[in-house]
Amino acid sequence: MNPYLVGVFVPILFSLIFQKSKGKKKRGLPVDVGGEPGYALRNYRFETPVESLWEGITTITELFEQSCKQFPNKPLFGTRKHISTEIEKSQDGRSFEKLHLGNYEWLSYAQTFSIVCNFASGLIQLGHKKEERVALFAETQAEWQIALQACFRQNITVVTMYASLGEGALCHSLNETEVTTVICGHKELKKLIDISGQLDTVKHVILISEESISNDSSLFQKASSWSVSSFVEVQKLGQKKPVEANMPLPADVAVIMYTSGSTGLPKGVMMSHGNVLSTVSAVMTIVPGLGSKDVYMAYLPLAHILELAAESVLIAAGGSIGYGSPLTLTDTSNKIKKGTKGDASVLGPTVMTAVPAILDRVRDGVRKNVDAKGGLAKKLFDTGYSRRFAAINGSWFGAWGLEKLLWDFLVFGKVRAVLGGHIRFLLSGGAPLSGDTQRFINICLGAPIGQGYGLTETCAGGTFSEFDDPSVGRVGPPLPCSFVKLIDWKEGGYLTTDSPMPRGEVVIGGPNVTTGYFKNEEKTKEVYKVDERGMRWFCTGDIGRFYPDGCLEIIDRKKDIVKLQHGEYVSLGKVEAALSTSPYVDNIMVHADPFHSYCVALVTPVTHALESWAQKQGIVFDSFSDLCQKPEAVKEAHASLVKVASSSRSDGTSSFAGPLRPFVTCVSFSWMTRPLPSGLLFTLGSSDAILRCAFPIHVQLLRSPASNCRDLSNLLQSRTSSLVACCLLAVACLSAPVFFS
Repeated sequence: MNPYLVGVFVPILFSLIFQKSKGKKKRGLPVDVGGEPGYALRNYRFETPVESLWEGITTITELFEQSCKQFPNKPLFGTRKHISTEIEKSQDGRSFEKLHLGNYEWLSYAQTFSIVCNFASGLIQLGHKKEERVALFAETQAEWQIALQACFRQNITVVTMYASLGEGALCHSLNETEVTTVICGHKELKKLIDISGQLDTVKHVILISEESISNDSSLFQKASSWSVSSFVEVQKLGQKKPVEANMPLPADVAVIMYTSGSTGLPKGVMMSHGNVLSTVSAVMTIVPGLGSKDVYMAYLPLAHILELAAESVLIAAGGSIGYGSPLTLTDTSNKIKKGTKGDASVLGPTVMTAVPAILDRVRDGVRKNVDAKGGLAKKLFDTGYSRRFAAINGSWFGAWGLEKLLWDFLVFGKVRAVLGGHIRFLLSGGAPLSGDTQRFINICLGAPIGQGYGLTETCAGGTFSEFDDPSVGRVGPPLPCSFVKLIDWKEGGYLTTDSPMPRGEVVIGGPNVTTGYFKNEEKTKEVYKVDERGMRWFCTGDIGRFYPDGCLEIIDRKKDIVKLQHGEYVSLGKVEAALSTSPYVDNIMVHADPFHSYCVALVTPVTHALESWAQKQGIVFDSFSDLCQKPEAVKEAHASLVKVASSSRSDGTSSFAGPLRPFVTCVSFSWMTRPLPSGLLFTLGSSDAILRCAFPIHVQLLRSPASNCRDLSNLLQSRTSSLVACCLLAVACLSAPVFFS
């Protein structure tokens, strides 16, 4: 046989076999469950939900102690040395704080365990009673985790809340849980002092600071009604007078975690030690080769279950956790002084958790730099990307072996250096990750991305895509700790009998499902169910479909559906997802109500994309705000949004009605320094509530055909304080309804 023919056809044959076998793997299997009828799956490796991977370990407290004894000399928590803080001024007179940071300084597992035990004793000696609750109200840092574990050793329930929480939501959370001790930073203490007259039960405040309280007496005179101590002082108090540990049981409430309050006041989700342990156990079976050599970059809020679960997994594996922040993460981050390395460059993490917004920015930043260089550099990048793209999709004609190493050296090495150059696994969660971003990051970083789906109410447990699954847009099969069931939602037209794939509301069951909402029995009964077999289920409100291999895809949300004036149903999430693919869209929120026949959206434009277009067109502008108000820029943005809407309609992913009242205006306004009504946060899922509650006048104005830039800008500025200049494109009815199929 001709060797040349063999060389051509053998790779093709192996490629086809590889792709076919890859598609046959069953990652989720049908399972018989109780409760409401539906289509239920389990993880293919475990017949029953996993509660604990370790014999005799039933709580997070026991798991932490086990790791400290198993890896006593391994580094556990790392914090960068703060060298100096400098203030830099820009040409327009604005001041920016820049940090000069040194290397990481580490605490070993043994040292950390000693501090935890001392701090736990210090809490009791300070006067905190065991039946009272402690609130953690601080940025992500080593002291946060130490305080958490210390509370657990005395079976003290911890209340967690975002450091960015508004005054109303903060006051509600502290009073509802009757917190008596708050552990916080300087910045958060100032917030507490501002609402001190509204707090009913707070007695003690512990300040996370290296310095003694006496060094900042001017601030603490205002908190005279509280006992204020430093973190170190409490630790030393416990060291002098140790108290025997009061270990919790699996059913004891470990954390009351407050959500962001996207539709009003935040709800406190009660998580037991058994809930958290089951999720940690499940994730340990999914991440490949996780062990004591791994280094984790911690910078997301620990008040979010995604970060808390991720750090708990690394502790269980004996890994090291280096703390940073989103503003100091990379060499070019906003708060990093020029010439100073970012957190990731210094730490060199192997494992990292990211939310889609951050990965989108990494993708956009890389593309911006490649486009700016142009020429040979751009051609090399595009060629290398297409070759690796083919390989990841299973083609033997893609870049494998030596060619892969060559492209890594020539093209992708610099991209990987942005996050330290050693990333081997990325976990994405908190929001849907676009297929384009997932594939881009996967190729450029050379590491698999595990996309997870879960909620605070399920301790982040639900589904998790496996490292050997190259598909995009899906969130994987059920985690070993969960059963995942689809139930019919007839009103929306989603049925488990649908062809070719069953569809319905996603319901999650298992030991990771939490006990309910704190002091909110009505809401708990609405979304939590216990079946006749004793399994606890949570109704997510999300709409999903199962692929033949048992992987889940989230396709809609019940609360995302709004009926418009003429009876059409519109899915805000689908509209946002479709329009966000425009190269000019950095962020977007869509609003609709039943009294109008079209949608309104606020779009934050991508600065470099719009400016680059304007320069090519020869358009002169003084500032980005000025550019946003030019008719040519508005027309270009409008055309781009209409184009992506039409594309979504033509490829069958969405069904858009034509623009009912095409209208675009440009807005420049300053964001708020004060909290939004009811302490609303500008987080994923809360945008519609903000638009309705915070800006009712502006929604009316956007809907008016007589709207103009000046009126809208004046109205917005009348309701906000000057802090950060934002330029928005306000877009009305560019997408209009997405109808049910």
